[in-house]
Formats: sequence, C-alpha cells, structure tokens
Amino acid sequence: MAVLQSERLSPDVVVFDRDQCVAAGEQLHQAYVGAQPFPHIVLDDFIDQSVLREIVAEWPDASGRTYYDRAQERLKYEFQPIHIRSAKIRSLLAELNSEPVLRFIEKLTGIEKLIPDPYFSGGGLHETRRGGHLGVHADFNIHRGINALRRINLLIYLNDAWEPEYAGNLELWSRDMRTREVSVAPAMGKAVIFNTDQDSFHGVPDPVACPPERSRRSLALYYYTAPEAGLASIAPRTTTFKPRPNTPDRTDWPVLLRHMAQDWLPPAIHRALKRRAA
Repeated sequence: MAVLQSERLSPDVVVFDRDQCVAAGEQLHQAYVGAQPFPHIVLDDFIDQSVLREIVAEWPDASGRTYYDRAQERLKYEFQPIHIRSAKIRSLLAELNSEPVLRFIEKLTGIEKLIPDPYFSGGGLHETRRGGHLGVHADFNIHRGINALRRINLLIYLNDAWEPEYAGNLELWSRDMRTREVSVAPAMGKAVIFNTDQDSFHGVPDPVACPPERSRRSLALYYYTAPEAGLASIAPRTTTFKPRPNTPDRTDWPVLLRHMAQDWLPPAIHRALKRRAA
C-alpha cells in the first residue's frame, strides 16, 4: 500500500486525504529525524505507481530543449508545469504542492509552516540522459521569487525495471564529504525526502548508463519557510558542488570563491565588489 493514498476525482485528477497524510507523517517522524548523515527518509512505495506510470506515458519531449552541460552537471533536462501540456502531469504537480502533502511533510520533518513553490524553481520534471550526471552538492538556500528559505526536497522516481548496471543512484554524503552514507536506486515509486541545509550533500555523480532509448526520470518538489526574523541575517548560497575524495570530480571554483568572499570580506567591501561586477 502506498504511503500516501490517493483518490481519483477524474481521469486526470488524483487527490490525497489530509487526515491520512498527517497520520503517515507522524508515524514516520522518528525514522526521519534520526537518519544519517542528515535528516531524510527513503520510501519504496510513496504514491500509487499506476498514477506515476500515467505520468511517464505523457512525459514531454525534450527535443530542442536546452540542458545542463558542464563538468558538475551534464545532460539533465528540467520541465516546469508552465511548459507542460499534460493535464495529468500538471494536476499531480499541483497536488504535491497542496495542503495534504504539506501536512504530511510537516509532520514527517517537524518543520512547520511550509510553503510550496508555485514557480517550481529548479523543480518539476527532471530527465537525465545516458552519460549525464549531477555532481554531489548542497542546494541554493534562498528563493528570491518568494523571499523564502529552502528547507525540504522531495524526489519521486519514475523508472520501471531500472537495472543496477544503469547506475544513476542518488547518493547522500557525510557532512565532511569523506564518505558516501546512502545510495538510492531511482526505481519506480521510490521517493526520497531530506532536509536541505548548507551541508546536506547529495547528487547523482556516476554517469547514467541506461540504454540509449531510455533516461532517468523523476519529479522534484522543494518546500520553503519564511523565517520570522526575515532573510537579512541569512547568507545567500547558490548550489555548491563538492568533489568526492579520490575521484576526478572538479571543484566549482567560481562559486567557491564567491562564497569565500561573502564569508570573509567585510560587508561594505563585498557589496562594492558586487556592484562593480554588475
């Protein structure tokens, strides 16, 4: 039975029950907060797999779309709802931002007053082609479109019959980047939820090796809070990539130097440099 149980209102619309979502989140809370290397949970059957297979059947065509293509991330496509014509896909993404799912994640994580992202900045549908990868990283922390602090990632995988030799596992790394603590195969119906802190290092660093006609597909949703004291005291961070030890992973020097300047230069000098660069 799926962790979140759904009801179909029409051929294109499924909804989740608030009370059932709350109960499921409460039941899993201790497992979540006690997980290492940072609070997270891996759920093998998150929502009805028949619903997810319908999403796959209406997956948008990536032909002609741009994708990430640099050392840290390659052959990865993103689709936000505004670019998607499928009613099934748009409806499910909206429902994953609805109150029942927010209540589930709040009870699961212990983080209250979560805010969904109506812009799906960096989220929505993700597709990585053969040879693609996403280096180990910690995510950006401030969403300027809604002036909110990023707190939680929800990833749902949509890959039937995903064989071990296809690689593409999600990896969670220790906060000191010395050891890989968790490896998750992106199998159909599996979900991973985790806190997005400055040192919540995760990624898909090994190139996807599925057959050329296939790709690694997932849904990605991010949830935020509005700090009561505002964002003024929080140093903004862009996505920060970290090389794994004893690998050819490349350091993202522009971002690293930017963060070093932000952390160590007096604020007045840092602001002046930013104005000059602009």
